[in-house]
Amino acid sequence: MDKFLTFTIVGLSLAAIYSVIASGLVLTYTTTGIFNFAHGAAGMLAAFAYWQFRFEWGWPLPICLIMILGVMAPLFGVILEVVVMRGLRGTTDTVKLVVSISLLLFMIGLAQLIWPPGVSRPMSKFFQSSAPIHIGPTTITWHQAITIGVAIVAAIGLRLVLTRFRFGIAMRAAVDDPSLSALNGARPNRVSMLAWAIGTALAALGGILIAPNVTLDAPSLSLLIISAYAAAIFGRLRSLPLTFVGAIVLGLTEGYLTGYLPQNQYLPGLRIASPALLLFLVLLVIPNPRLRGRMTRSREYFPMPSIRGTLIFGGIVILAGITMNATMSLPDLLVYGRIFPIAIIALSLVPLVGFAGQISLCQLSFAGIGGLVVAHLGRGGDPAALIWAVLISAAVGALIALPALRLSGIYLALGTAAFATILDRWIFTLPRFSVFGWFDVDLFTQGSINVDPLRAFGTTFDDPGAQAIIGAVTFALVALVVVLIRRGRLGRRLIAMKDSEAACATLGMNLLGTKLLVFAISAGIAGLGGALYATQLTTIQAGKFDLVSSLQVFALTVVGGIGAVGGALFAGISLFVVLPLIATLWPGLIRWVGLLPGATGIGLGRDPNGAISQMREGFAPLAGSPSSLLVMGLSIAALLGLRFVDAITNWTMIGGLVIIPLVASAAATVSAASKQRTLAALEDAPDRTPLEWVGIDRPWTAQDIATLDAMFDTAEWEPHGAA
Repeated sequence: MDKFLTFTIVGLSLAAIYSVIASGLVLTYTTTGIFNFAHGAAGMLAAFAYWQFRFEWGWPLPICLIMILGVMAPLFGVILEVVVMRGLRGTTDTVKLVVSISLLLFMIGLAQLIWPPGVSRPMSKFFQSSAPIHIGPTTITWHQAITIGVAIVAAIGLRLVLTRFRFGIAMRAAVDDPSLSALNGARPNRVSMLAWAIGTALAALGGILIAPNVTLDAPSLSLLIISAYAAAIFGRLRSLPLTFVGAIVLGLTEGYLTGYLPQNQYLPGLRIASPALLLFLVLLVIPNPRLRGRMTRSREYFPMPSIRGTLIFGGIVILAGITMNATMSLPDLLVYGRIFPIAIIALSLVPLVGFAGQISLCQLSFAGIGGLVVAHLGRGGDPAALIWAVLISAAVGALIALPALRLSGIYLALGTAAFATILDRWIFTLPRFSVFGWFDVDLFTQGSINVDPLRAFGTTFDDPGAQAIIGAVTFALVALVVVLIRRGRLGRRLIAMKDSEAACATLGMNLLGTKLLVFAISAGIAGLGGALYATQLTTIQAGKFDLVSSLQVFALTVVGGIGAVGGALFAGISLFVVLPLIATLWPGLIRWVGLLPGATGIGLGRDPNGAISQMREGFAPLAGSPSSLLVMGLSIAALLGLRFVDAITNWTMIGGLVIIPLVASAAATVSAASKQRTLAALEDAPDRTPLEWVGIDRPWTAQDIATLDAMFDTAEWEPHGAA
């Protein structure tokens, strides 16, 4: 009984923290319709700031709390709403989610910039030196008592604010109908600012309360409160009372698992992954949300890709792989050669998210499965392991999709994030086990596993340059397959489903079968990319396929353009070209590099079509200027020839490859502008077309008819009266 009461108190204290954080999340979602994936990261920053003020600088506790909860957190929430979130109106759920994920990555990078990782930062609990409170046969610490009391006060306070105060009632009105509330004197923008200020303050409060119980680590602390997301989902992201009930259920479950979970080699990871598992189960238990109908017109537009353009794009990618093999040193190939397998993993998001509108945050988990398959079944370099990686990853993707098929939008995103966390924290850490005595499964032996290079036609492709070429060719082929899907019948079904699931269901489309198929295709592509990635790494660990890395790939692919195959290559280049180059050229900025993946996605709301769309528009004049295209092609060929004979260095070649297309585009733009000015001048000039050629060279005008009448004295007349 003593043990039961002890872990009940532990569970209630966890529930109190989850309820405080989840209530802030629900408050911001109900007033703005944006699920803030960075809500936990705001609490993480508050926890680090509390450590800095309270324990590093020695500020008094009241001053620390007032500074963080009364000034910094609300101000930060207002800035987020005004600068970032307000620009997301008219965008899809995917864009909104990517912006909040980018905020999460940016905040993690910011925390690691200010407070370098790997440093111990101990924090004492509230009144830690005071004697605990005795409740019958058990005790409760002052920190636990304060945590539970704060949660009760927060629940009562939010209830009063939303029912008794004018601005709270305005918040509720803005949720139901913003336009109608504005007509009745409310100010939706001000209400939204206030909601974000309160929500961020609650996240900060939760971060301060939970920080003394865990290690101050930016990524771990940002994702540790995933149970708060489960509590918010328990309340359907709308009901605060149900959110608090869900927090109690989840907190008690986690507390009892800590005390009563049997001790064996297979279950320690289960306790760590239990918040994600609970989130997944809650998503499956809650009532099925209605099918999506298109409520507003999105600002996204991805044109139909052409076969000719895709073949040219694939040829350029293969040429890039060959050039890398011929010009780069071995250390550079080990870094930059990873562009293509990561781009293939990112490419798996294009049919799933870009075409079908089904959000997935676990693509790197499928890539990890592909890596494991090629590691175990590809002993000796058997290339058939790549086929097995595709098939097994596709099967796992379909299996995971089955329970998730009833989810959509943010619910599906959270479900896939929970699946990635379960694999990362539990499944990938399991020791060798048997499946019903049929066969044994051994995942990451001793934390890592070796991967043999591919071998075919008597050749072992263990050279990084050869692996880069294989990756480039594979990416080009998979990109062609994705474009063929988009141009085919399946692609039209996926686009229709993304536009309106309700309309597709009304017309008789099999939504479940379509979703299952696209999930399997996407997981298979990710598994292929993961298998090639594993052969390049030669040794893989579970940490290479964690949720944070998956979020980076997802965010950068959407930033590049989730509806285009070029967006996937943009993600690979951003991670394994841009970031390493910055670290190499400017070593002093290496600590700032972690901010870039998050910073690139924060401004996505301004142009949800992505960077590839902007590049396409910038180079559009080249399509109408064959001479500029010819000169550009010859210049690039000459540049590559000079590099192949070692007449220039890699840096000169890279600079030329950047400058030549820009100059060619500028020349084409100037030429097009000159043609337009010439045409305009001709239109404004006096017409010198001979009268006998009017109607042949150009259409007749009223002026021509008047001139003809004057010449022949035959003005138009109309008889009047009776004949």
